[in-house]
Amino acid sequence: MKNKFLISVLWSFLFTLSSFAFALQAATNSAAKVPIRVGLILDKGGKDDKSFNSAAYLGATLAEKELGIQLKYIEATDDAAIETMMRSFAQKKYDLVIGIGFAMTDAVKKVSPLFPEVKFALIDAEVPGANVTSLLFEEHQGSYLVGALAAMNSKNKKVGFLGGMDVPLIHRFQMGYEAGAKSIDPKIAVIINYVGVDSSAWNNPAKAKELSLTQYRSGVDVIFGAAGASNNGLFDAVEETKKLAIGVDSNQNWVKPGLVLTSMLKRVDVAVLEVIKETNSGKFKAGTVRFGLKDKGIDYAVDQYNSKFFTAETSKKMEKIKQDIIAGKIKVPDYYKK
Repeated sequence: MKNKFLISVLWSFLFTLSSFAFALQAATNSAAKVPIRVGLILDKGGKDDKSFNSAAYLGATLAEKELGIQLKYIEATDDAAIETMMRSFAQKKYDLVIGIGFAMTDAVKKVSPLFPEVKFALIDAEVPGANVTSLLFEEHQGSYLVGALAAMNSKNKKVGFLGGMDVPLIHRFQMGYEAGAKSIDPKIAVIINYVGVDSSAWNNPAKAKELSLTQYRSGVDVIFGAAGASNNGLFDAVEETKKLAIGVDSNQNWVKPGLVLTSMLKRVDVAVLEVIKETNSGKFKAGTVRFGLKDKGIDYAVDQYNSKFFTAETSKKMEKIKQDIIAGKIKVPDYYKK
């Protein structure tokens, strides 16, 4: 009887121990599957700018759907508040904080060293740090391509460029665009305007429309807008004049169907999605990642809204230019390296 009792007690103990181990493993697995928390800080253009911020927001929401992450976004309508927003996410122990735009640079420099357990990602600027990844794009390559396309479609031998904020990044767009246009026609005129000199330039469609109308009335027949939400003013001018525009960052061909020659794609959505995926899988890497034509981080858009502009001959020319840039046969001038 005594032996049977001891055996019963032993089996009971082993069962309890096994149940505890199973529960512990289940709890561990459950904890491992807890979705990461991502804080996204957009610039003044906001998530509905149909451009730069919209692309970033799209990438983050795709991650939310695919991975089940917890996402919170904030629109930084005041540059002075960016650091406070970033610090708030870090203090709340968000796993990843993403700053969209070079205006976030100083905030990342100040906040990231104070929260080494938090990961930071920055679009369009480079900040060193063991917990920071900088996501950069070869905008000049795509700008060269759309500049060439603009020249191919210019009847008046006069094209325009509309920049948002007058900063080196947008001068990089401008320089590539000019070079692309002149590669097709060395004598083509390129008219250049900037919406402003501070961050409000990214969301001033009224000023952008005024500048665009002035260009179109001077004989310009294609304008490339690299102006964030201010591009909406360019599109209003296009509708009024029935001239052509080139969109930027996101595919903006649909905004004014038939009047948008193409859009220079800057795949911020892909960059944001990838850094969230890496963080979620525990493979976040500090350092700098560059996106260009070769990996389709930069491209131009062709769809049902602008296909009429892409004859077989035009498509062949554009593809050759793209491949020549990738192969290094065409050296696109870079404002950062002038």
